[in-house]
Order: sequence, then C-alpha cells, then structure tokens
Amino acid sequence: MTSVNDIRATFLNFFDRNDHQVVQSSPLVPRNDPTLMFVNSGMVQFKNLFTGQETRDYVRATSAQKCVRAGGKHNDLDNVGYTARHHTFFEMMGNFSFGDYFKEQAITQAWDLITKDFAIDKDRLYVTVYHTDDEAADIWKKYAGLPDDRIIRIDTDDNFWKMGPTGPCGPCTEIFYDHGDHIWGGPPGSPEEDGDRFIEIWNLVFMQNEQFEDGSMVPLDMQSIDTGMGIERVAALLQGSHDNYQTDLFKDLIEASAHATGVDPYGDMNVSHRVIADHLRSTSFLIADGVLPSNEGRGYVLRRIMRRAMRHAHLLGAQDPVMHKLVPALVKQMGQAYPELTQGQAMIEETLLLEETRFKKTLDRGLKLLDDEVSGLGEGGTLAGDTAFKLYDTYGFPVDLTQDALREKGMTVDVDGFNAAMEEQKAKARAAWSGSGEAADESIWFDIAEDKGVTEFLGYDTETAEGQVVAVVVDGALADSADKGTAVQVVLNQTPFYAESGGQIGDSGVLKTDGATVTVSDVKKKAGVFIHIGEVSEGTLTKGAAAELTVDHGRRSAIRNSHSATHLLNEALRNALGDNVAQRGSLNAVDRLRFDFSYSKAMTADEIKAVEAEVNAYIRQNSSVETRIMTPDDARELGAQALFGEKYGDEVRVVSMGVQGGSGKGLDKNTYSLELCGGTHVSQLGQIGLFALLSESASSNGVRRIEALTGQEALKHLTGQSAALAGVAGTLKAKPEDVSVRVQALLDERKALQNEVAELRKAVAMGGGGQSAEAEDVNGVPFFAQVLKDVPGKDLRGLIDEHKNRLGSAVILLISDAGGKAAVAAGVTDDLTSKVSAVDVVKAAAAELGGKGGGGRPDMAQAGGADAANADKAVAVAKTVLGA
Repeated sequence: MTSVNDIRATFLNFFDRNDHQVVQSSPLVPRNDPTLMFVNSGMVQFKNLFTGQETRDYVRATSAQKCVRAGGKHNDLDNVGYTARHHTFFEMMGNFSFGDYFKEQAITQAWDLITKDFAIDKDRLYVTVYHTDDEAADIWKKYAGLPDDRIIRIDTDDNFWKMGPTGPCGPCTEIFYDHGDHIWGGPPGSPEEDGDRFIEIWNLVFMQNEQFEDGSMVPLDMQSIDTGMGIERVAALLQGSHDNYQTDLFKDLIEASAHATGVDPYGDMNVSHRVIADHLRSTSFLIADGVLPSNEGRGYVLRRIMRRAMRHAHLLGAQDPVMHKLVPALVKQMGQAYPELTQGQAMIEETLLLEETRFKKTLDRGLKLLDDEVSGLGEGGTLAGDTAFKLYDTYGFPVDLTQDALREKGMTVDVDGFNAAMEEQKAKARAAWSGSGEAADESIWFDIAEDKGVTEFLGYDTETAEGQVVAVVVDGALADSADKGTAVQVVLNQTPFYAESGGQIGDSGVLKTDGATVTVSDVKKKAGVFIHIGEVSEGTLTKGAAAELTVDHGRRSAIRNSHSATHLLNEALRNALGDNVAQRGSLNAVDRLRFDFSYSKAMTADEIKAVEAEVNAYIRQNSSVETRIMTPDDARELGAQALFGEKYGDEVRVVSMGVQGGSGKGLDKNTYSLELCGGTHVSQLGQIGLFALLSESASSNGVRRIEALTGQEALKHLTGQSAALAGVAGTLKAKPEDVSVRVQALLDERKALQNEVAELRKAVAMGGGGQSAEAEDVNGVPFFAQVLKDVPGKDLRGLIDEHKNRLGSAVILLISDAGGKAAVAAGVTDDLTSKVSAVDVVKAAAAELGGKGGGGRPDMAQAGGADAANADKAVAVAKTVLGA
C-alpha cells in the first residue's frame, strides 16, 4: 500500500527532479494576506511572487502546504465527519511557476506524475477546461491522448480562477478520477456531479490575465502556474477507496481514538471517531503554529474545533479528557514531514488537556439544558435562538456545536433568533460602555469594535505581518483617508504591534500600504481595538487598504528584555524579602524598568546584591520561556502571581520562566517564576543578556521602588562604571580592586586634616583675631563680638560655647566671612536670656549682611547672609538690641 508519507515524498521528489525548489509549508496563520483567517491553499505563501511584489532566487517551486478551512468563507466544519472528503485540516501539494513555464509543461508534468509515478489508470481520468481554452484542450488531446468526451468544457467560474475582485486570474484545468459505476454520481458539469463517483484530484491554474475594477482584463506580462492536489483524496484513490477516512493516516488516528475510548472504530459511532481524528489534526497544527484557544478571532475558531471534538469524545462515553492522549499517534504519523509537531508536542498536549478539562466542567450542564429544551420537539423541530445563545454565553457552546448536536436528532437552530440575542447583548454592552465614565469622544472605539470586531494580536510570534485598515481616525472622527503630514489613529483587523498594557509600553514601527507610509509612534488599546498612533509620512492612507506592518525590532527587543527581567525580579524579591512582597506597579520601557512592591523598610546592601545576583543567575540559565492559556482561577491555583490592579477576563496567559532544583510552582513544580501576563517576552532567558539594579528607594508609604537596566543598556551602564573606576584607579595610582581601600585611607586622612584645621581655626579665633578678647559693656550687658575669616558656619556654634565658658556672662556675636558670604551665630549665657534673646541678636545682624530671618533658641541662634562686607555695621546694629 502507498502510504500518505510515500505520496507526499513522491510528489515533492518528482518536481525536485524537474528543477523545482522544494519549499517548506508556511505557518497556518498567513503573514502576507490579512483577509485570510488561515492559509487555505498552497499558493498563499507565494501570493506576492505572482503579483510581482516580491522576487526570490527561484522561479519554480513545489510544496506540501498545511491548510485549514474552518472559518470565514472557506468553512467545512459542519460537514466534517459526515462526508467522505470534508476536513478542517488538509494538505495541499502543488507546483508553481513564476513567469517560467506555462500551460504545456504544467499539463505534461501533471500527466506524467499521475500516470507514471503514481501509476493511476489513465482510462479512469477525465479533465475539465474553461470553455474558451482551446490551447489547454489541445494539449490534453495531443499529449495525454484523451478523447473529446473526456475533455469537458465548463463555462462557469469553476474553471476560471481569481485571486479576488481584481488582480491576477485565469482559466484552470481540473483532473478527475472515476471511482466506478458502483458509486453514485456523474461527471463534472452533469446534474449528478455532486456525487462521489467522479472526484477532482488536481487543479492546474493558468494565471494569464489581470482583472480591473471595471471588469476588463489584459494579459499579464508574467504568466504563471499555480496547482493544487489534495493529498487526502489521492491517498484514498491509491489505497483503493473513495473515502479519505479509509486511508492509513486516518485509520491510525481513528484506531487511537477507539483505543482511548473503548468504542468500536467502525461501528455506529464511527462519525464521532472521524470528527475526533480530523479535529485532532487541525487543533494540533494550529497550536504548533502559535494559535491558542480564546474567545476572539483565530483562537475562537480553534476553540470551536476543539470543543466539537470534545463533545464527540463525550458521546463516546469518555469520562476523562481524551484528545491529549491522541497527540503521540499524530506525531508518529506526521512529525517527520512537519517537525513543528514534534517540537510542540508537550505544548499541544498540555493545551488540549487544559481546554478539555475546563470544557467538561460545563459540558454536562449544557447538554442537560439542551436535552430539556428539545425534549418536547419532534424530528424537524427548531431550537429557540435565545436558548442557543444561552448555551453559547453561559456554557461556551458555539452555535455550530449546538447545530451539530441537533443534527443528530434531525433538528435545527433558529439562527435568526440566536443573532437577535447576540445583538441584544451587544446593545447592553454599548449602554454599559456609555455609562462607564469614558470620554464621550472615545465611544468611537466601541463603535469600531462593534462594527469591525476587535483587533487580533499576532505579535507574540512575529514582528511583521499584513493587516487590513478597517478604520482611519483624524481629529477624533472617522475618515476615509488621510494625506501626508496628517496625525492619524489607525485600526487594523490584525497587528503585530503591542498596545500599552500591564506596565509594558506600546510598540512603534512602520505601516505601509500601496499608497502610503505611516510612522507609528505608539499603540493604545480601547474597547478591544488596537489604536496605532502616528503620522502619514508618505502618500495618502485609505480605509480598507492592505498594510504591511513592521515593528521596530530593536525597540521591541529592549522592551521585551525589561518585561521578562521584571518577572525574574519579582520572584527574586519574594525569595529575599518574603512572600508578603507584592507587586504594586511596573514600567517596562526601552531604556529601563521600574518595579514597585509592597515592603515596609529599605532593603539592605546585601539584600540588593542577592536579588541582582539571583536574576542574573536565571538569565545565564537560558531556559525556555513558556506560555499557557488557562482560567484565572486555575492559574492562581498553580501559584501564578497576578499583576496588581489588572483586570482579567475568562482566560489568561500564564508565563513561566526558569527551572529550579527545589520545590517550585507551576505544572511541573520546578518553575521559578509563574505569572499572569499578556505582554511579550523573550523566548530564552539568555536573550535578556544582563540585569543591573541601579537603585532601591521609597515610592510611597509602604511601597518601595527598584530602578534597573537590562541588555545593552545594562552593559553600557556597567561599562561606564568600569571606565570611571579605571580612571579613579589611575589617578590614585592603585589597582582597580584596591581603590576602595585607597579611598578609605584618603578619607581618614582628610578627616584628620579637617580636625587639625578646625583646631587651628579655633585657636586663632580664641586668640582674638585683632579684636579685644574681653566683653564690652553695652547698656549694662557684657557684649562680645568677633569677625572671623574662613571659618565654616558649622564651627561657629562650638566657638560660641568656648566663649561662654571663657567669659562666664555675656552676649556673644560671631560673624565669619567664608568666600564672600556671611555666617552669623549669637549666644547668650543662661543668666542673661531673660533680658536678651540670641534670636533677636542674630536677626538684627543678618539683616545687615543681606540675610533674612534666623532661628534657634534664646541661648543659641544662627543665620546666614549674602555678603560679609558689612560685618562692622552688623555688629553695631546688634548692639541696638541691647538698648545701645
């Protein structure tokens, strides 16, 4: 039997021999087409090559592309499990020519591969061509020898391919296989064409025209080829079946499901096994490509697929989560061709387990409600729309899951009623927004969210992507366009730009459309929409345009370093100071991080040193940073720390960092840091580079603040410190490691000299300085005044005390001229304080010296002045206080 893996290898090897570049499958989340939910064909990753916007070093390519069709206009979800060929996930093999070969070589290669390498019976093959494409029909007739009755001309869009309303397009030819008259169905174009007898196995698209808005077409300068062959259909054919679920790959997955549930794989419940097998593939590949279950966008589509499979596991009687147990079987089948499955196996299993555990908590109650509501309905009955909405809103049942459950009972859902209930909820949400205290002009963001949906953030996995401009806001109002030089706020359907949140500042970068360039300086988030704030630097920005989005990589990296280091810092502080430490705010910026935490006293030097060392030790560990999605309650139960003041929804991102040998926290109990966080982080701790703790200080009562640097900024800081130390060492003629000892010796020497100088000044001052050493009588009060030179103000108090002891009873005034400025001190011995206050004496003297006020006690007071030149006048005025 030819296995699926053999078929894939045969296809790629054939075109490799024919000078095609073998190109790896692109991720399921398209980076170059904002209109697509998921990659749904092999040509998506080559779109810009076909349009001429991009060139590569090859003009021929071949690939096996993973695809998902479970949302948007390509949605096969409802049919999966009930038909032989519908899947949410499938592989599209294809070959491509970008302006190189065209129709003849495309057709001859296809015929050779099918009839020779795959050895498919040529007598069972039919082809279709566009009704005016005589060239393709002639090639089939001449090279393949097909008679006219097996070359079917089709005059509909089934055989005319378009990239969109405008752009490259052209006729196509499709190859069909006849499974035989024992299966109902007719050839393409016949009334019975929807049967399973004639199955399309390959489509060859001839991109030869460009279509314009007025409907006109002109030939393309670069004519190209785009083909697509579904590997599942070809596998069924080569393995003797028309049912894709009878192929080796699906049989293995179905039997794994049967083994896990104990239910016959091919009995009455075979549909449930098929659903589980199909959905296992799509969910696993989506998770491997970075999509995680959520209530919005791609994450919601993933959740719908997961929950549909989980309901079928419930129907099979599974009491415990099942889906995660099947991942090894999938990895065994497809891991070699798609190594991302092997690399992400642990993450896939964990995500499936958490989601199924969570859903099972509400599944029984939801199904009971559903059974109660339909118990009175007969076959053909319709479930009320508001009940379907309650299942969605309360129990997490997507409406298509409810439809799937009712389909088995021959019933339907009142979809219009469901939509009406959804609109009613939106109206209530709008009213709640209006009453929330938000500025009236900010209701524009709610309107955009309600009309266009919230922005999907792609920036956890990429810094470049394409998005579609869904709104342009100028001066607080919606606009259709904005010209060069205009300050704008731009909303897109998806973006790699992070919006300011949780202490992490918003990204900056560039937004480019065909007609404009916008320099994005910041990103904010309101009502779920990301607001790209910037200026149109070139051209005219128009609503609806496709945009290339590029985040400033250097800036994002620096911010990411700060944010990840903040998580490590938080845990290091808890280890050093105790579990009572709690985060009270943070800032994760380009050039620094700031972290506020509850603590009642200043940290010691040893504590600061220990915290800095611990953070750097985990950076050097360079372990992987892991992200999980779970409910806030489940996260806290695992010990995850929450950000102070942050509001959390039904589910949160839980970020784990570092591996410790002892008892830790988290799923494996060895996790160092586990926090609820929606920000961006490094993938390996070593990317942070370095952590430098600059300062620890008081922020407010009971809250301390740490300022720190990471990465290049930390290195610059430490390099600067090292250079400064080397400079000091050179000046001191000492080794850098001896600088502290040498500086301490100099400080001790300086202190001794200061003491010696003070004693000398004191001796000079007490010696009289040219003035009488005795007090004079002023209105019956002994008064002693002295003008000094270069005596610091702080030394005057000691001199006052010396004079008090020497004179016994006196009012003493000392004025010092220190560098042109004056210092004044007055003292009154205890026996005279009832008559004279030192404060009054100082104030009078200071006024003459250009000073204001003065303070102290009745027995001792001091003041300062701007100019000591009037010292003699100051002495004379001071005497007037004594009544002179």
